[in-house]
Amino acid sequence: MSTPDPSADDSGNDNAEPRAESTAGDSDKKGFALHKPDGQPVRAGRNLPLAVITGVALGALVLGSLFTFQWTFVVVLSAGFLLGLRELWRAFAAQETKLAVLPLAVGGITMLAGAYFGGTRWLFGALALTAIATLVWRLAGGANGYLRDVGASLFTLVYVPMMLAFWLLMLDTDGDGRSRLIVFIIVTIASDIGGYFAGIFFGRHKMAPTISPNKTWEGFAGSMLTCVVAGVLSVVLLLDGAYWAGIVLGAAVCVAAILGDLIESVIKRDTGVKDMGSFLPGHGGLLDRLDSLLVAGPVAWLVLTLLVSSA
Repeated sequence: MSTPDPSADDSGNDNAEPRAESTAGDSDKKGFALHKPDGQPVRAGRNLPLAVITGVALGALVLGSLFTFQWTFVVVLSAGFLLGLRELWRAFAAQETKLAVLPLAVGGITMLAGAYFGGTRWLFGALALTAIATLVWRLAGGANGYLRDVGASLFTLVYVPMMLAFWLLMLDTDGDGRSRLIVFIIVTIASDIGGYFAGIFFGRHKMAPTISPNKTWEGFAGSMLTCVVAGVLSVVLLLDGAYWAGIVLGAAVCVAAILGDLIESVIKRDTGVKDMGSFLPGHGGLLDRLDSLLVAGPVAWLVLTLLVSSA
């Protein structure tokens, strides 16, 4: 759903100054090449056309479910959650950490359905019961590694289904729930696009070199600019809200989206994987594409709930 950053290294999808390797050969074959302001060529680390096609297809699936039978969006998110759970299970398994897969799968889907059909009460009720179930499930394995395994399971519970559930809480608003969700997606994607172009053309100063070496402050500035512009336009035009609410939304989502990127980078570095999976051609795993959207979801829900009146 989010625009990929082809300049990312094995630390994840970062807004950055890419490797300055020559693209002269690619220029001859494709008829064009990107260059920085100083004339240096830039090279994409991923198959950008394939990544764009995959992202458009994923976005079409999401929008199609929203504009047909809205409950099918719950099905789409549930399927996405199960794929994300599988990716985390494989990453943790490489570190000999065992997730409580069955309780997480059943409880996570229950949380998503509860958020859509019952709102926050059902969501947090299902969250609490699933947390208890994961604690109990691991008892059979004994004391050795108990805290490690249940810690990973509880992290997974919060990181994927709970974050996704806030997308469904946005749909719970009478009248303009679908528009709110679309505004959230637009602003978050704007962060990725702005950060990508600012990073590859102007990126110089590293933001978090020990976590994500390719992420730069110039990329952050590009993300913030595009997020604020997208926030103002989408809030005013789609939600009939105040322009200043769009500014707050854009700034808050920008920070949350970048933190989501950094969190994903840390997870991959800690587990020793380059990508969370290979489900999405040109992108990697599903969580590689949802990292910014996961963390930005609760932030967008809170800002829109507090600052933009429902239609």
